[in-house]
Amino acid sequence: MRRSDFNRPVIIMLALIMIVGLPAAGCAPRPVEANVLQSDLKRDRSPPVGENDTQELTAGNTAFALDLYQALREGGGNLFFSPYSISLALAMTYAGARGETEQQMAQTLHFTLPQDVLHSAFNALDLELASRGEEIEEQEGEPFRLHIANSIWGQQGYEFTPEFLDTLAMNYGAGLRIVDYLEAAEEARQTINQWVSDQTEEKIKDLIQPGLIDELTRLVLVNAIYFNAGWFYPFVEEETHEGIFHLIDGGEVSVSLMSQVEALRYSVGEGYQVVELPYVGEEMAMVILLPDMGMFEVFEKGLTSERLSGILDGMSHQSVALTMPRFEYESEFKLKETLIKMGMVAPFTEADFSGMDGTRDLFISEVVHKAFVSADEKGTEAAAATAVIMRLVSAPNASVEMTVDRPFIFMIRDLKTGTILFVGRVLNPEG
Repeated sequence: MRRSDFNRPVIIMLALIMIVGLPAAGCAPRPVEANVLQSDLKRDRSPPVGENDTQELTAGNTAFALDLYQALREGGGNLFFSPYSISLALAMTYAGARGETEQQMAQTLHFTLPQDVLHSAFNALDLELASRGEEIEEQEGEPFRLHIANSIWGQQGYEFTPEFLDTLAMNYGAGLRIVDYLEAAEEARQTINQWVSDQTEEKIKDLIQPGLIDELTRLVLVNAIYFNAGWFYPFVEEETHEGIFHLIDGGEVSVSLMSQVEALRYSVGEGYQVVELPYVGEEMAMVILLPDMGMFEVFEKGLTSERLSGILDGMSHQSVALTMPRFEYESEFKLKETLIKMGMVAPFTEADFSGMDGTRDLFISEVVHKAFVSADEKGTEAAAATAVIMRLVSAPNASVEMTVDRPFIFMIRDLKTGTILFVGRVLNPEG
């Protein structure tokens, strides 16, 4: 990428030496530092969007979240992911989408706003979320942290359009980190994974598994989110006791159950109960939806954004004697096949991301997501990261046809010296 390729000058925000070479025998490749190139435009801290725009974006994100939940729940077992992280990472990718690729992404992700308004709305929403906890005084030493970060990792020498980089800089605060997928794909993978680990307090490690990045990779767009907050009403550890948790197949397991009696937002409806547990500062909360015994699968299958909205609207403060288990686990997904089934076919096949580089040479090879959650008497810690991996369309090796069916010339030559030993022609093979 050269300065002359841009309508505006590119500013080198951070100058670091990137050392690319073969690893010593017996040693694994190590992460390398990456140069950061960025549009000369600063992040817009007052994006020109209205309240209706951010509300429409949030509604769309919620619809996508529950669509994705319905798609992922069939995998069985515990499930945890950050739909916001996934939406945000794909929104950065969407900035370069055009034609049918853009249309399919918008439909699947429920992006209903025009491109320019959408990215400004994401910016406004992100800035709003970043303000959470600013005025919170830690309650009895319990923390509140919400950290969201974006990054893009491009192949050195590959040219991206200034408009694409402008959009990412202004709305996502993301500069282009330069790595070398051609000669050092493994080092690049480890560098990206290290960045994710650093942004998530080491809760998300090895987001991108070996083999997902190779010499055809040209761009990786990453979002990382970390959340750590104490309950507004902490559970008393002394009241935690062992109890039975009933499994969906009728089995039982012994777990640690936390208990409290507090005034919480609560509602009961046909086939379910719902309660809301606020975190310190009462700016964020955990909502627990509890289907009646034997009704989990029916309730889960019918959970849409419309039904969820109705459930939440029906909640009110009541005295609630709440008992719930501690829990901690992580989930990991490759989302390509899921997103294709949801309607996002073109971005992975006949893609048009010409808004990124002015060509149709890039497509999404995989979208990977990893998430961690832990809830105990004090609060909740959660982290997630999403990477959208984009590769160069590899040209097929076409077979070359040659039919010697007419007069020809031939030579016999020495390959090492190039000396022609014999030369001739054939006008008629039969003499």
